[in-house]
Amino acid sequence: MAKTIDITRFRAKPGRRIDLKDWPTRVESFYNSPHAYEKLLAKHVRQLDERQALLYAHDRYALLLIFQAMDAAGKDGVIKHVMSGVNPQGTQVFSFKQPSHEDLDHDFLWRTSRCLPERGRIGIFNRSYYEEVLVVRVHQEILGGERLPKEVLDGGGLWKGRYRSIVEHEDHLHRNGTRVVKFYLHLSKEEQRRRLLARLDDPEKNWKISPSDVQERALWSDYMAAYAECLRATSTPRSPWYIVPADDKRNARLIVSRAIVAAVDALKLRFPEPSEAERKKLRAMRSALANEGRAAK
Repeated sequence: MAKTIDITRFRAKPGRRIDLKDWPTRVESFYNSPHAYEKLLAKHVRQLDERQALLYAHDRYALLLIFQAMDAAGKDGVIKHVMSGVNPQGTQVFSFKQPSHEDLDHDFLWRTSRCLPERGRIGIFNRSYYEEVLVVRVHQEILGGERLPKEVLDGGGLWKGRYRSIVEHEDHLHRNGTRVVKFYLHLSKEEQRRRLLARLDDPEKNWKISPSDVQERALWSDYMAAYAECLRATSTPRSPWYIVPADDKRNARLIVSRAIVAAVDALKLRFPEPSEAERKKLRAMRSALANEGRAAK
């Protein structure tokens, strides 16, 4: 029997100090066999597909899912398995790599703002504007290419300013109907090592690894500190962060899929009810089609 997934236990409480050493990278499985996992995930995906159809028909809200993690944490796999059964017309997936010259000519929120989901759709960001307070904070030499005003860099409040911009941006989206749900896939350093080795040992997965993936491991503590501060500063009641134990890929997919279903359920959506005038038109259309069928016999 599948265990109940209480997603609140993985939610980062707004404003609370976070030490990622206190957050597990592995928890007791929510499934007791591969078959049970497949069955539960299929249930979640089916529920999500139903909710997406309702979201589309309602046409007042959008859902933005943001995924952040260290390399090999399983972001691609979560997106693939969780969204596999959802109507592709209702989803939009964007992966953000290094910013282009055009991106660098704008503020750090510009390139992702162009990719926000339309009403009725689910948008997925595989990495996002959060890279600007994670990778850029660890590698502050990147700031040189962003050509920021001198007073921004000299004031000492760059990161707090970016956190504030992000929170205000997400509040703005919420006020206008876009719900933002964020997932940090929390991977242990040892599990990352095993996964990187597996990629090196499998010729079909060699393309998924680069020298930088290994080199960045030397900065693991810096990344954990950057993530911890980011999660503390930007998890809000409206746009929460979920710290998802990611050493077990299957468990991570179940937690994420359950959280997405819950986010749509919280909107309490219903299919639009036609007005009396619209009902009259529907009855007329039905009558015309029925008469057409009788005439053809």
